[in-house]
Amino acid sequence: MNAMPHRHLLLVLLAAGMLANASADDQNPVRPRVGLVLGGGGARGAAHIGVLEVLEKMRVPVDCVAGTSMGGLVAGAYAAGLKPAMMRTELAKADWDDLFQDDPPYSQRSFRKKALDKRFLPASETGVGADGLKYQTGVVTGQKIKLFFNQLVGDYYGEREIATLPLPLSIIATDIVRGEQVVFREGSLTTAMRASMSVPGLMSPVEARGYKLVDGGLVNNVPIDEVRSRCQADIVIAVNVGSPLLKANDISGLLSVATQMVNILTEQNVTRSLATLKPTDIYIKPDLEGVSAGDFKSTSETADRGVTAAEAIAERLRPLAVSEAAYAAWAGKIQMARREIPRIHEIQIAGLKRVNPAMVEQHIEVRPGDTVDPARIDADLLRTYGDGFYEHVDYAMLTERQRNILRVTPLEKSWGPDYLRYGINLDTNFKADSTYNLRIAYHKTWLNSLGGELLTYGEIGSNNGVVFDYYQPVDERQRYFVETNLRYGSKLSSIYQDNHKLAGYQVLEGSAKFGGGINLGTLGQVRAGWDEKWWNPRLDTGVPLLPDVSKRYGGWFSRIDFEQTDRLYFPTSGWRSAVEYFDSPANHFSKLDAGASVFHSLGDWVLSSRLSYQGSPVGQLPIYDSGSLGGMLNMTAFAVGQLKGDNIRYGNLRAERIIGHLPLGLRGDMRLGFAFEGAKVGTPYTETNLKGWINSTAIYLGGETPLGPVYLGYGYSTSGSKGGYSNFYLFLGTP
Repeated sequence: MNAMPHRHLLLVLLAAGMLANASADDQNPVRPRVGLVLGGGGARGAAHIGVLEVLEKMRVPVDCVAGTSMGGLVAGAYAAGLKPAMMRTELAKADWDDLFQDDPPYSQRSFRKKALDKRFLPASETGVGADGLKYQTGVVTGQKIKLFFNQLVGDYYGEREIATLPLPLSIIATDIVRGEQVVFREGSLTTAMRASMSVPGLMSPVEARGYKLVDGGLVNNVPIDEVRSRCQADIVIAVNVGSPLLKANDISGLLSVATQMVNILTEQNVTRSLATLKPTDIYIKPDLEGVSAGDFKSTSETADRGVTAAEAIAERLRPLAVSEAAYAAWAGKIQMARREIPRIHEIQIAGLKRVNPAMVEQHIEVRPGDTVDPARIDADLLRTYGDGFYEHVDYAMLTERQRNILRVTPLEKSWGPDYLRYGINLDTNFKADSTYNLRIAYHKTWLNSLGGELLTYGEIGSNNGVVFDYYQPVDERQRYFVETNLRYGSKLSSIYQDNHKLAGYQVLEGSAKFGGGINLGTLGQVRAGWDEKWWNPRLDTGVPLLPDVSKRYGGWFSRIDFEQTDRLYFPTSGWRSAVEYFDSPANHFSKLDAGASVFHSLGDWVLSSRLSYQGSPVGQLPIYDSGSLGGMLNMTAFAVGQLKGDNIRYGNLRAERIIGHLPLGLRGDMRLGFAFEGAKVGTPYTETNLKGWINSTAIYLGGETPLGPVYLGYGYSTSGSKGGYSNFYLFLGTP
């Protein structure tokens, strides 16, 4: 009699359970698998961040993500656990102009690298070897960009591997050799991100997995097919941020034609990809009118456009949303977990073949026992890169037997160690005093384990000459060195009086320097030795005013160079100074040549000042080794070398307004400048009627170009009883 009620109760409980499960299934039906596709488009890809913010707000999880180029960057950061808000912050605060410059700040480069950059065009470096000429593979090698990726995804905790990420990720690159798609589903996350962003011509290809990889947009800019196979996606959310084809009026030069060619290739594969979308898939194309692929300074505003585009299709996204608890569980799995910052137990230098490891070790200031500080590591690696021997310098944090190893991996230049270098120079005042020169050098580096170098170059044009320089460090870290320098050539020199050119000479000059010195880190250099000189003037035009004899003389010299400016040609901050002393006991004179400059920026203005002195502490400077002034921003109102003499003081004050910037990947800006100059020649050898202080005022346009600095200016002086000294100037190239 009692068994029936128990059976009834069991049936009731079973039915209630079934009803409860049915109710739960109605509320949370089986969720379709969602694949997210983030297309390439340069800076336009920041719109992806806004789309991710909307997906997060609506609680839409995804099962896998694939990205190309900038989409690969965002996809990689997302899969690594970065929240969209953090991505927005990090991309907005990044200095993209600086990221697309490989070199460290100019003040952090070695003195010898600075000297080469002044004399030869940095971008002209061409490798030369038994198999012919080898060229740099891009405007930038991506040194700073790779370090930025390391910080973004937390590689300093330990190298992030794609296969270990909680969210399945695919990053698309192109094998430039075979023209085929390469998909990263495993391996280093930051290497994949860097490879996918290698815009051909702008950034060097990445060599990985046996491929030479460039921007994935060339073959699959919106990789819809990849997420279908990666996670068998039922629904694809595809975000297209690609650049539209240029209009006819915008195609006017070589660069725009090359850009259009890349856009055509990209648009063709995008069209094929979009044709595979199903009616159930979701397509998002943000309105990015006016946003170019290079507008990295506006990433936050671009992200806002992604928000607008995603919110516009919120009704289509809403069915993919899950409950708060379900989304929190999903997000908790992919978000970057807070971990204890590791402590370094060992530092290794790996991969060097020619360069002495001590050259890298001297720049690594982090030490075993320190906790990892990515900013310090980046600074150390950039100083290393600034020596000029490497294609890039990277690092990895490895753990072996519970010990954390910081492995520094410099990659020596694939086009080295021997180079051709070039320089050009055009200096004219649109009168008779104009010079033009072409400089070609053969530079052999790492002749031995201490880093011996041989630099031989010739100069042809208005001035002609040859130079032989052998530089030999005497310790592994190149703190101390000996050097031999031989020069022979001719240069133009004119004699002026009362603003009239009386004579023009071709002066044959030679010198042989033997000495040694100390490299003071990135601050500068001190050197001393013996300098034997030869001087022989030959009259070209005018009346003979110089002695028709040759002169050979020698003496001891010492020189101190310090340079802490932020740029090579157009600094915005910092200072530099140089002091050289030459003493010729047999000829009873000495020469002091000293100068210093300081630079400071205020908004779009750069203020600077320079002081210099040329004179003889002992005896009097002879005509064959006199001081001189004249030329652009060296008493601009006067021709080059128009003011010659002894005991020459000079000073200027300059104000420059920044009126434009060079495109991404080319450092520098264009400026409108004003200069107020003054000089006093204590013992004049030319322009002897100019007494006391001489004035000069200049106005000019200037800027940095791929061929070096350029100035177009006008100088005027009211000095002298007649006044009216003036000159127009055009200067282009390396000094």
